Amino acid sequence: MVRTMSFLRALTRTARMIRHTPRLSESLVPDDAVLLDAPDERLAPALVAAAEGEYEGAAKLLATTRESAEWESRDRYVARLAAFARNRDEWLGSWLGAAPRDADALLVKAQLALARAWESPARAELLREVGPLIDAAADAEPSDPVPWRIALDHARGTHATHTAFEALWERAIRRSSHHYGCHVAALQYLSAQWYGSHRECFDFAEQAAADALPGSLIQALPVRAAFAQLLASEPTTSVQDDRIDAAADLAIALSADYAAGDPWPAEVRNTLTYVLVSRGRWADALAQFRLIGPYATSFPWTSVTDDPLGQFLRARDGVCIEVAYTMPLCGRGGRSRDHYS
Repeated sequence: MVRTMSFLRALTRTARMIRHTPRLSESLVPDDAVLLDAPDERLAPALVAAAEGEYEGAAKLLATTRESAEWESRDRYVARLAAFARNRDEWLGSWLGAAPRDADALLVKAQLALARAWESPARAELLREVGPLIDAAADAEPSDPVPWRIALDHARGTHATHTAFEALWERAIRRSSHHYGCHVAALQYLSAQWYGSHRECFDFAEQAAADALPGSLIQALPVRAAFAQLLASEPTTSVQDDRIDAAADLAIALSADYAAGDPWPAEVRNTLTYVLVSRGRWADALAQFRLIGPYATSFPWTSVTDDPLGQFLRARDGVCIEVAYTMPLCGRGGRSRDHYS
């Protein structure tokens, strides 16, 4: 009898999956429409121009962010332009040749040098050479917090003491007290993976989120702390589980402030979805996949795989299956009651 009941339960689960999974999948952006780290409408033309060896598009874009103090956008664009330059940097060389003291070109140069140093087996030696480049970028535009975000990342790699890091942090937030990138850099430093602990990481993230402006992505810092803890693959206590779930709930509320398919909160939504999947919160995860739309991001998936886009799509498929398992096989009159479509 026990074996019969187990077989019937398995059969019912399979039937639910077969019935509901296709409908749930149809509510999502098709696999071939999902893009990894897709640029927004402002960055895309600059990248196209850079691919043709021209720097003017990047120069105009970053000058606009600097002149209008769009520090969050500036930080993102600098990181993306430097990432592009890791394999194709002719345009950056031309830019620096034409304007060697340009604040925007120096900023991309510093970010690129830092990225290359991090990836090199000779990291410690190369990171020492990056310091003067960061100083040059900071001196070129004293009000810009982005060089200080780069400095915070640099300090983590050079094993800066807590005292030295706090001094950099103070100089960073003096320029922009609610700068998301600087907060993420501080969170990484305080993580258990580097120079802090899960508790320090969460304490910092929760306090920053409580002090954040309405709609600020800083409110998602606790979910990044939750991700760091889950990534450690260590057993968690009930108190830690509650903290992780509370972080996810806060990020869900933040996500709801943005339109579906908005690229701006895409990384936050991807990180949130990873946490929700890890916690087995399938319905919430499916809702976030719908809000993400076509905007898969490398982070957090590159932390667990060399195929971030594939991992994103596999996670979506898995969530659809798990949600399908929870849905009634039939409703009244034999009709399915699909509460998730």
